[in-house]
Amino acid sequence: QVQLVESGGGLVQTGGSLRLSCAASGRTFSGSAMGWFRQAPGKEREFVAAITWRADTTYYADSVKGRFTISRDNAKNTVYLQMHSLKPEDTAVYYCAASPGRATIIWSEYVYWGQGTQVTVSS
Repeated sequence: QVQLVESGGGLVQTGGSLRLSCAASGRTFSGSAMGWFRQAPGKEREFVAAITWRADTTYYADSVKGRFTISRDNAKNTVYLQMHSLKPEDTAVYYCAASPGRATIIWSEYVYWGQGTQVTVSS
């Protein structure tokens, strides 16, 4: 089993940057693909980024491509989401998730989820 704890969220102005971290416990982290999803009030959960367990392939939603970067450090059991040029529409609760299978944009294929961290971008 994998337990995930996100951190790094907060309040930032438009154009600012944040780096989210997701610390994982459990022996399967290094074999898991990892993803970031977000959910804004009144909206469905949406895919943000994903990374394979070897970190050789990454995937991004079109809305964040070129602004966000997902990375991982398997020695530290941690996955990161570096966010630049933040916009008010990026405001949401951000969740990291682990998939024992492939990296995917489909949230239902992720088995383990963190509790989420709030990101608020002020205009």
